[in-house]
Amino acid sequence: MLYDRIQSPEGVDKQFLAAPVKSTVDKYQLLPEFLKVRGLVKQHLDSFNYFVTTGVKKIVGANSLVTTINPSVYLRYTDIWIGRPSEIVDGVTELLSPQTCRLSDKTYTAPIYVNIEYCNGDSPLRTKKGVVIGKMPIMLRSRSCVLYGKDEDELAKLGECPLDPGGYFVVKGNEKVILIQEQLSKNRIIIDKDKKGCIQASVVSRTAKLISKTIIKMEKDKIYLFLSAFTSKVPIMVVMKAMGMETDQEVVQMLGRDPQYATLLLPSIEDSSSAGVYTQQQALDFLEKKRKNMYRSNKDEGALGILRDTFIPNIPVWENNFHLKCVYVAVMLRRMMSAILNEDAMDDKDYIGNKRLELSGQLLALLFEDLFKSMNENLKKEVGSKLSKGSRVDMANMITTKGVNSITPGLERSLSTGNWDCKRFGMHKKGVTQIVTRLSFIGAFGSMTKISPQFEKSRKVSGPRALQPSQWGMLCPCDTPEGEACGLVKNLALMTHVTTDEEEGPIIRLCHCFGVENLSFLSGEEVHSPSSYLVFLNGVILGKHRRPQVLFTYNMRKLRRAGKLGDFVSIYVNDKERCVYIASDGGRVCRPLVIADKGVSRIKHHHMQELKDGARNFDSFLREGLIEYLDVNEENNSLIALYESEATRETTHIEIEPFTILGVCAGLIPFPHHNQSPRNTYQCAMGKQAMGNIAYNQLSRMDTLIYLLVYPQRPLLTTRTIELVGYDKLGAGQNATVAVMSFSGYDIEDAIVMNKSSLDRGFGRCIVMKKMSAVYKKYEHTSDKICSPHRSCNDPKKIQILDNDGLASPGEIIRDQDIYLQKEYPVDPKTKLHPSQIQYKTGKQTYKGAEGEPAVVDRVALCSDSSQNLIVKFMIRHTRRPEVGDKFSSRHGQKGVCGTIVPQEDFPFSERGICPDLIMNPHGFPSRMTVGKMIELLGSKAGVSCGKFHYGSAFGEPSGHAHKVEDISKTLVKHGFSYDGKDFLYSGITGTPLQTYIFKGPIYYQKLKHMVLDKMHARGMGPRQLITRQPTEGRSRNGGLRVGEMERDCLISYGTSNLIYERLMISSDPFEAQICRKCGLLGYINHETKAKMCSACKNGDNMSAMKLPYACKLLFQELQSMNIVPRLQLDDS
Repeated sequence: MLYDRIQSPEGVDKQFLAAPVKSTVDKYQLLPEFLKVRGLVKQHLDSFNYFVTTGVKKIVGANSLVTTINPSVYLRYTDIWIGRPSEIVDGVTELLSPQTCRLSDKTYTAPIYVNIEYCNGDSPLRTKKGVVIGKMPIMLRSRSCVLYGKDEDELAKLGECPLDPGGYFVVKGNEKVILIQEQLSKNRIIIDKDKKGCIQASVVSRTAKLISKTIIKMEKDKIYLFLSAFTSKVPIMVVMKAMGMETDQEVVQMLGRDPQYATLLLPSIEDSSSAGVYTQQQALDFLEKKRKNMYRSNKDEGALGILRDTFIPNIPVWENNFHLKCVYVAVMLRRMMSAILNEDAMDDKDYIGNKRLELSGQLLALLFEDLFKSMNENLKKEVGSKLSKGSRVDMANMITTKGVNSITPGLERSLSTGNWDCKRFGMHKKGVTQIVTRLSFIGAFGSMTKISPQFEKSRKVSGPRALQPSQWGMLCPCDTPEGEACGLVKNLALMTHVTTDEEEGPIIRLCHCFGVENLSFLSGEEVHSPSSYLVFLNGVILGKHRRPQVLFTYNMRKLRRAGKLGDFVSIYVNDKERCVYIASDGGRVCRPLVIADKGVSRIKHHHMQELKDGARNFDSFLREGLIEYLDVNEENNSLIALYESEATRETTHIEIEPFTILGVCAGLIPFPHHNQSPRNTYQCAMGKQAMGNIAYNQLSRMDTLIYLLVYPQRPLLTTRTIELVGYDKLGAGQNATVAVMSFSGYDIEDAIVMNKSSLDRGFGRCIVMKKMSAVYKKYEHTSDKICSPHRSCNDPKKIQILDNDGLASPGEIIRDQDIYLQKEYPVDPKTKLHPSQIQYKTGKQTYKGAEGEPAVVDRVALCSDSSQNLIVKFMIRHTRRPEVGDKFSSRHGQKGVCGTIVPQEDFPFSERGICPDLIMNPHGFPSRMTVGKMIELLGSKAGVSCGKFHYGSAFGEPSGHAHKVEDISKTLVKHGFSYDGKDFLYSGITGTPLQTYIFKGPIYYQKLKHMVLDKMHARGMGPRQLITRQPTEGRSRNGGLRVGEMERDCLISYGTSNLIYERLMISSDPFEAQICRKCGLLGYINHETKAKMCSACKNGDNMSAMKLPYACKLLFQELQSMNIVPRLQLDDS
């Protein structure tokens, strides 16, 4: 083409030659705009907002009427809404802020208001507005939250950190996040094999009323239906006849003309005729016998009712017309048979498109519906019992007490324990909520994007653990834990959005406008005619279309891009199954992509310029059809290019930025695409344990344990994700100058040699804060008293930090076994005496800390909890400097402990006089292949020398989000360093130059929370257990170090019998027992008279003393209690 232009007959086309070279558009600016409206934590907020605004109304609308025995006594809910977070103190309503709830152990809730109209029987219809039926825990930063829409200054006034993402609840002072739950999608046909290898088609249907699972399975060439309402399996042809398809020909026609299908169906046809079932009535009678008793209700409709309501209930049946249901069953059979004929038609359960993510809104909706229905049932019962006694009822007052006593504690209990028990939906989940990990800023983000699996971790299955290709861009490929949950617990990627439900009505009307033919007008023959495709909406068959590709999907997508359809509706054509799937249900993962026409991106330079100038935002890109959201299924209908330069004419979409396939935790790693993949996974786990800043309000928080770095820095080599998330404002690490060389032998196996002067200057220094709390309880007639400390009763040194009110005063140094609180409590709390006559006892609380490690009382806070008791909280601060054995790690999964600390005089130094902070052994590189770490060192060195932060985003070299090594080397050479980052070093010990050039430069190191001081443990004599008299177990109880089964084997193999004797008895639980030589049973000794006695022989003539472990003596006595008599035979020693 270019050649033609130049060689054109008119001569040279100068304008074409002079046109500027087309540069690719930098689409990066879309990311921060996207994260303002969607992504990361916003799906939690969207889901909760949907629940609060529409979900609650739907639930109450479906169960609005409460009737009783007396038809003139009833109650109807007309509206429901959720107020502002508040609490009532002494009759005054005060607004709650999340920080108040954290500090005073309250739950951050808002009242649930309803409007009701009710009739108490004799009186006329009354209405009442704004009745409180309970309290709803509020998600931070959602619509109902105090923080919604506030700017930084207003947030600071409320004591909140502007960088905190929200998306969690505050329950009893703890921050709880509802984990995203992963599930197989409901209302979809899934073809797979059961344990015996039989191929089955299963549908888990979920309607507003119930959840039921329908399975159609082929066993020994015959096809059966498995349904929980029937006692055993039912032949499928009987079911078809019961639904009104009496002739076999109809069924065969529905399946399609292919003779293979008819052959597969033949045994089942014979099966039904052998049972003597030919008509609809016979079939219904046959099914009636198989029906379970629990499904027999008072308004009984027999087997027909089951087929209508329990068998694939998501397919609607109007006026007992089962045609749609028959077609659906035929489609299930057809899919199952094609899977039998061709293995490729099987569905993959682990494919992301077959999964749905349940967010907090959906889970809370289930819980709320369950509690709301229970409340109404209880109300009905109570009103019924009152009416039967003939007493008056007031519905409006009863509903308030009922709700506050059932809904509020129900929601609070589920959130705080994490147990979701909804008996109505057969749902019993454990561990749905988790405490937000506040070890580091990134750890909190990690718990928001975490996805909890449906499988239990103990099963050794490799299928669900494998990295699915369909996870690309939706779930992070790196961020998963090591160990048993590996590959099951996943995390969302950076630009993932999880959808919420959308209305189906408009979509159905639209489809019929675009030529979708209704199935009820078609015969079975036409349903599967070769030219037409079936159209599904959320798993229900809408109809069929004759020209799906050309007309239907093209027009639907065009409307979606124009903003006339919902942004998240997906239209997916499956050519193999000859179906068009339209999905508008919630829980699908989708992500935004740039639309390309014949390989040319729709986003041009002027669009991005308008975005930079603030004339556009992300939504305007969506509305104008430049960007659209694709879910996993629709991605299969498109061809996506990574960069504009790689697009061909067939390309339909272009990625916004390739590094968004990673999540938040993996986004911190510089140059991750140069590392071996497990190293990135290790770093994702360790980044959550790094110390640093937690939030801007970290010093006013009162968490159980806070780890802070004293001088945190932002990384010299940064990535785009770091800037998007705000990690550069709340870093968790320090830029250490690292020399890669072996030094001193204390750096073997990843140990690190540290420079003492760097530690003196504050490298790696951290603060550990622990919370301790005490309660001044209130009883019926008395309460605990604040009192000044008594000098007499204790060692005076122990109470010297107490103030006059018996509490430790802030700023005092507190040592092990010091008393930090003294109070008086009543001897008998239930007493009814006059206050002057009540007797009090002194109670105290002592501090248990490491000996010789003085800590400081940082601050003392007083507050009252929900039951109006006084709570005192102490924060104890302890500053630690790094010592031998503390754990450090770089951002590349290279973890190591401090091996030794060397004075700076002995450290090597460069010509410029620069001395490294750490020395790392070069053997850490070859087998681990973390090339990213080497490039990080080069990039940081270049950044320091030219005063500019360098970038190392994943896959960023083509788009300019990561510096190339050549450019970095040029910068280094320009500033007088070697191009490869090596320096000329002098030995600090001899002063002579080292014989080789040393690779040296800054690397961002993280200090991890594992410190020697918290793990160090040894003991000599110490506490013992009461029952066995053996040493206690565990560091917290000052326990012993156990010589176990295997250690015993080693000692035996060495033949050290005395050592074993000492370990297993002398140092553990020696006991001198009195044993009768005659009967061989245990006796006893009177220590005052020294008289020995055998309780069996009733005399003390043949008694001998013998040493044996106390646990052994205990075992003998326990055996005797079970009528087993162990007799000891003694020899002379």
